[in-house]
Amino acid sequence: MKNVTLRQLRIFAAVARDLSFVRAAEKLNLSPPAVSMQIKELEAEIGLPLFDRSSRRVSLTTVGEYVLAHTRRVLVAMRDAEDMVARFRGLKVGPLDVAMVSTAKYFLPRMLADFRADHPGVDIRLRVCNNRDEIAGLMQEGDVELAIMGRPPQGWRTRAEPFAMHPHVLVTAADHRFMQMEEVPAQALADEGFIVREPGSGTRAALDEYMHAHHLRPRVAMQMSSNEAIKQAVMSGMGVALLSLHTLGLELEHKLIGTPHVEGLPVMHRWHVVNNLAKSLSPAAEAFRYFVLERGEAFLASHFPG
Repeated sequence: MKNVTLRQLRIFAAVARDLSFVRAAEKLNLSPPAVSMQIKELEAEIGLPLFDRSSRRVSLTTVGEYVLAHTRRVLVAMRDAEDMVARFRGLKVGPLDVAMVSTAKYFLPRMLADFRADHPGVDIRLRVCNNRDEIAGLMQEGDVELAIMGRPPQGWRTRAEPFAMHPHVLVTAADHRFMQMEEVPAQALADEGFIVREPGSGTRAALDEYMHAHHLRPRVAMQMSSNEAIKQAVMSGMGVALLSLHTLGLELEHKLIGTPHVEGLPVMHRWHVVNNLAKSLSPAAEAFRYFVLERGEAFLASHFPG
């Protein structure tokens, strides 16, 4: 395996994580054929197949499982080496690997841009994840140092520090009857069809929390894995939804969507910046952690004044 490259190992680890060449390509900003070619070259160097492609679902071979274990050790060691070099160089240069839940994509890139303006030599690598379990996997494997999320992961040692409130509100079509009411009683929601996120997402957890508190059961009209798709469906009059206020900037500014006053809303959660306590933060990650804790609340308040 003397001719194996780090790039091949990173691609192999990405495919192995999701057992999908397409998803690995999306996360690595590569084409699926490019990913397949790198895996084929790695398998040719090893002399044995790493993936079983005989069925519709890709799976690791026994050799692949052993190679993956060693690959993760190599990648963690290289990440530690990068951190060591960054400490010698200081904050002027160095990598910053950050993961976020999909809801945070409406504000975190702008926060990173502000941070980058103060630290132009930092190489920011941002990963968008569908849920906290995906983030937990990346952090435990050492692929990311910091995560921005609502509910911190459970079951292993992390530092989760709240930096801002995270309100969830009812959203409706702009001409929905609720928009004519001074306050919508909670019981009125029992007659509405809800467009919901998948179980396990923070948005779905907020809805379940609200419904349980008011002894209601949502009538699910449709389930979607994208906040953008949910907003489009709501604006089209297909149902109502409970969404993070931080996903609604443009829609509220242009009055494309309604947020009526509802009894017991908003559901208030918190945004957290999270890191794995088993690993020391690089200088760039430590600087961004302080940046989020010091400026995060004011940043969100200025961009989402509602």
